Amino acid sequence: MTKLFTVEHPSPRDTHIHLMGIGGIGVSAFARLLKARGYHVSGCDAQASELTRQLEAEGITVQLGHDAAHLQAHSGEPAVSVLVASEAVPKTHPEVCAALDAGISVLPRMQLLAELLEAGPSVGVIGTHGKTTTSSMIAVALAGAGLDPAAFVGGIVPEFGANARAGQGPFVAEVDESDRRFAQLSCETAVFTNAEDDHVGGNQATYWETVEEQHAGFAQFVSQAKRVLYYADWQGLEGRSLEHLVAGCAEQLSYGVAEGCTYRAESLRPDPGGTSFTVTCRGEVLGQARVSLPGHHNAMNALAALAVTHLYGGDFGRAALALAAFKGPGRRWQHIGELHGAQVVDDYAHNPTKLQAAVQAAQQTGRRVRVIFQPHRYLRTQQSWPRLADALMSADEVMVLDIAAAGELPIEGIHSQLIVDRMSSSGHTSASYWPQRGDVVDYLRRTAGEGDIIVTMGAGDVWQLARQLVEPADEPLPPLKEAR
Repeated sequence: MTKLFTVEHPSPRDTHIHLMGIGGIGVSAFARLLKARGYHVSGCDAQASELTRQLEAEGITVQLGHDAAHLQAHSGEPAVSVLVASEAVPKTHPEVCAALDAGISVLPRMQLLAELLEAGPSVGVIGTHGKTTTSSMIAVALAGAGLDPAAFVGGIVPEFGANARAGQGPFVAEVDESDRRFAQLSCETAVFTNAEDDHVGGNQATYWETVEEQHAGFAQFVSQAKRVLYYADWQGLEGRSLEHLVAGCAEQLSYGVAEGCTYRAESLRPDPGGTSFTVTCRGEVLGQARVSLPGHHNAMNALAALAVTHLYGGDFGRAALALAAFKGPGRRWQHIGELHGAQVVDDYAHNPTKLQAAVQAAQQTGRRVRVIFQPHRYLRTQQSWPRLADALMSADEVMVLDIAAAGELPIEGIHSQLIVDRMSSSGHTSASYWPQRGDVVDYLRRTAGEGDIIVTMGAGDVWQLARQLVEPADEPLPPLKEAR
């Protein structure tokens, strides 16, 4: 199989890499890392976006649509010598067929990540929840501690102004289990946050057939690492911890609040703006830390980052200061602004555990919690709508939008109203379905107050509503419409 960082492609200056789907959060990070290594980099995507415009401003050629002509020499660059495409792109795609016919190397995205992980000291972050935040925190902590990490993250990290960072290492990567090839990757340090049943139960490219199959993938990835740092407090499906999934790794380290953790957070002191705590390693105090993001889960993510920094010899105090200033990656508890004194926050939470964690974080602020939730995918909603409803029960008010299809066809009987009806039957008095998104914005503009926190939640485009809420209204508001 073709390898990029070998004698087959000895000189970056003579190698032109073309990435399909370059506007995606992961592929755009690859583009930035490859350009930093000196390669000619171009890409294509179905439509322009803020990300593609940023890449163009950084000197990366982006073409709209998909066309075999993209592989030819253009704009002073040599002809494409490597095409990078995800496994979801069929081998019959015209661009892929043209590359194969021309003898151009076709590289799956996961193989490219594998090579980056194997090129030097590396940290691979896996788990159903918290990968983006944890990998961001690790990179920020390592940089703050005086090291020079490279990073590959599924979100925009404000400290880097991008979803990638070019550095000498260690290389920190978010490893997404939605691509089944992830299990074949190896790294020096595996950070394992948790394991549930997301991306399970469908025949799409991003789903596993069974949760057992997915968890076997986690175990395989961990077994190939030099060491694993796992969250010892996790009690996931059927109350099972992660210990049974990390048994195959030669060196097992743990983090959490439980007695016996290698790295432990003690004396946790939550407040409306975050959580302060003491960090110990095998009983020895390393120092004081703070995360300026509410929620117990964010304190644990920060603990993992400080543990990795300690493992790689970084200065603990400087790492702790960097994390205290960290405000989170894009779409992970991202403060958007204010509306009539109400805080407006956007969060990527889209499955039950993430929803519950985001609601708990909102409650930590001491404000009235008002949630706008957009369910993601029909299959996901079919599998988990009762748990989604239960996870939202502790919010003061919940406004549910239509399901974000994400390319899936509707499933008969699966509708957002299911979530609302279950919440209402369970005693929630302020859960409602809003078929018209503009009505939600109008309603909140009329009713938001200083004691509120408004959180948009979901993996679709619900984030747009958060931004609309903090923008001045162009016209007088129409008469208030009631939700269904």
